[in-house]
Amino acid sequence: MKRAIVLYFTTLIVMLPLDFLFLGVIAKNFFQSQVGPLLGDVRIVPAAIFYLGYPIGIVIFASYAAGQNWQHALLYGALFGIFCYATFDLTALALLKGWTWPVTVVDIIWGAFVTGASATLGLLLANLVLRPD
Repeated sequence: MKRAIVLYFTTLIVMLPLDFLFLGVIAKNFFQSQVGPLLGDVRIVPAAIFYLGYPIGIVIFASYAAGQNWQHALLYGALFGIFCYATFDLTALALLKGWTWPVTVVDIIWGAFVTGASATLGLLLANLVLRPD
């Protein structure tokens, strides 16, 4: 149980700044130019539910599945990210008139990267924290 809690928090502290940097700085203008009319003010409660819940999925489907192997955490994390982000983006592309293919592709690639990186770095950090003295 202790390992799961440490994995959760180390994954969370990796994922949050990466995603905020990407969405708030790096890709902000891209998303605004592509789907700006669909974007509104951030709704805090759904955002918080996502950011607190998604790392649970990363831990269950990537970190635990990988055991101690960071390469497996990277692979399983990237795959989990592809499936999760593709579910959202392809559904949005199918249903939302203003959603674009470029946003779909960029966001799925980002999902693979941020989830793989979060699973891997979260695992490595957890191993450091839990290392026996």
